[in-house]
Amino acid sequence: MTEQNRKLFGTNGIRGIPGRDLTLEFIAEMAQSIGSYFSRDHPLLIGHDVRNSSPAISKAVLSGVLSSGSNTQEAGLAPTPAHQYAVRTLGYNGGIIVTASHNPPEYNGMKVVGSDGVEISRETERAIEAVYYEKKYNKADWKSLGRTNKETRVVENYITGIMSQVDRAKISERKATVVLDVGNGAQAVAAPYLCERLGCRVITINGQADGNFPGRGPEPTPTVLHDLSSAVKSYRADFGVAYDGDGDRSLFCDENGEIYWGDRTGSLLVDYLLGKHKGGPVVTTVSTSQLVDIVAKSHDARVIWTTVGSVDVSRAMINSSAPLGLEENGGFFYGPHIPVRDGAMTTALVLEALALTKTTFSKAINALPKFYQKKAKFECPAEKREQVMKILEERSKEGKIDRTDGLKIWLDNRTWILLRPSGTEPLIRVYAESNDESNVESAYKRYQGLVEDAIAA
Repeated sequence: MTEQNRKLFGTNGIRGIPGRDLTLEFIAEMAQSIGSYFSRDHPLLIGHDVRNSSPAISKAVLSGVLSSGSNTQEAGLAPTPAHQYAVRTLGYNGGIIVTASHNPPEYNGMKVVGSDGVEISRETERAIEAVYYEKKYNKADWKSLGRTNKETRVVENYITGIMSQVDRAKISERKATVVLDVGNGAQAVAAPYLCERLGCRVITINGQADGNFPGRGPEPTPTVLHDLSSAVKSYRADFGVAYDGDGDRSLFCDENGEIYWGDRTGSLLVDYLLGKHKGGPVVTTVSTSQLVDIVAKSHDARVIWTTVGSVDVSRAMINSSAPLGLEENGGFFYGPHIPVRDGAMTTALVLEALALTKTTFSKAINALPKFYQKKAKFECPAEKREQVMKILEERSKEGKIDRTDGLKIWLDNRTWILLRPSGTEPLIRVYAESNDESNVESAYKRYQGLVEDAIAA
């Protein structure tokens, strides 16, 4: 692939390692291209997460946008969904958020959102890439450079917006105890205060914003959340929740310390919320559990399956007027608030669901059908991913294949395995699911060997 047609936007925005993939020159020119693409009727909002490189990259983004002649407002540190909600509700033309979400600390990136606060479409990504490659960005002279100011309302606007979507009185009446594993990320400035204002007793761990992510790293997975599990049991909390680095994803832990992937908790919320939003539909990715489909059908709602990526879920929700969306990695999208994944909004919805149904987290989630899952990732150089996927398809001779994103192979009516290249890291991801634990183990082991052999080829 030549430099002139190399795709810059991945699954979720532009990501790389500052100083290697993301030079200051590239960041400034890309920001200049983004500023040129948007009209100048209203300013663009510039915000960032907690990463050590984020303040410097934000300044490079700011300079690039201003040099295109567009005005900006600087929001500073806040969760990604807080920035997105601010763009939607405070009159911005769009926004650029400096974040690498759950990636390791050395990464960073840029997420671009439109005036609706939702990540720009794939078509808009390509249009901005064309501006960048063809160098058709605006070059303002000294008299027409953009202007900038500070935006201080983002976090309060976010918390107030979430509270307006839930039954505050019922939540407060329950007086829940919650443990929040902030993961040293951006929700440190929002989620604890939201839960306190909803009448909860709040215990935080890894609660200080720190771009080194010294606690358990920026990506919440069940294998790294043992401290959350222990804290929930020690404090006899109603549940625990862990956020990723920029605060748009959340994984939950029940009162017994058991941690669940996002599609199981998401299915619990779908079951609860389809009582309010009759008929759905529900949008999710091909990597999500079939449990979502079972729950949706019990409410006479359909599921719309998309490629992996929050932008694909958000845009499908908008196109189909879907109130709900989710991802297996802990992303939950609540359309009445804003159709983007949002860890704090999800926390408030779980609080409301438990308060109104008057049950425990474990009882609510264990009432759902049980499926067994296995997930793994294998390092694979970016330049080899296409070749590896071709080899895997040639060697996958069983079952029905869904090519929506990678290879999703249905081995029987309740057993599937998904093989797909990551859109944000040099990895091949493997997902397996079945209602039979032995089936999921055997399928995973078989395809693990295929993936390792294909990468080594």
